[in-house]
Amino acid sequence: MRSRPALDGNGNKRRVFLQAAGAASFAALLANLPFAAFAQTGKYAKLKIGTVGSGRVGSAIGAAWVKAGHEVMFSSLDLEADKKLAERLGAGARAGTPREAAAFGTVLLVTVPYKALPGVGRDLGDLIKGKIIIDTSNPIVARDGEMAVAAREKGAGIASQEFLPGARIVRAFNAIGAARMAEAAGNSERIGMPIAADDAEAIRIASALIRDVGYEPVLVGTLAAMGKYLIPGTPLAGERSPEEIRRVAATLN
Repeated sequence: MRSRPALDGNGNKRRVFLQAAGAASFAALLANLPFAAFAQTGKYAKLKIGTVGSGRVGSAIGAAWVKAGHEVMFSSLDLEADKKLAERLGAGARAGTPREAAAFGTVLLVTVPYKALPGVGRDLGDLIKGKIIIDTSNPIVARDGEMAVAAREKGAGIASQEFLPGARIVRAFNAIGAARMAEAAGNSERIGMPIAADDAEAIRIASALIRDVGYEPVLVGTLAAMGKYLIPGTPLAGERSPEEIRRVAATLN
């Protein structure tokens, strides 16, 4: 029979103290993880976000996140334009190359013409694996050609997964005009934002960021089942209340 180690008079107290210290250290470690604050507050603390694309959609959404207190690195094919955008937005905004933005962001916003999405996957593939990507890109046949036809037939949710392998994708901001996105935070009544995704943590994080822009996120389903409807010209396109989005989505399942 194995004997227990002897304790001095304060042995039990010392063990309790060490256990408490260890727990406190572990709690401090968790508090420094990117998404730990959500469990306690329902809102994420300041996040690092990289945008791949900084046109009308990327700049509008990114500006809202900067205003909400997040750090955003804007990137596109025009670094000088991104530097000017970051300078205009002030503290919390910066500019970089797409690879720098992908490395910088805990969360990435990918907002490029759909025909550019395969190139994003090839050029940034080593940096996007495991990262949460909010995918706003839409396959538009008139602009993107035959690959858009194939993506629409397959469903944009599945196509995006194939183009961005290993990423935790949330389809969002796909069916509302960019001009309205810049005004969303000032609306007294929140417009719904339909989203499709498969990853529970990605859904929670993206939902918090969508609220920071001024919309109320509405999960309509998985990337495979509902991602195909999150493009212009479908019943889920346009501005609707969260309740209306849920009613429309129920008819599509």
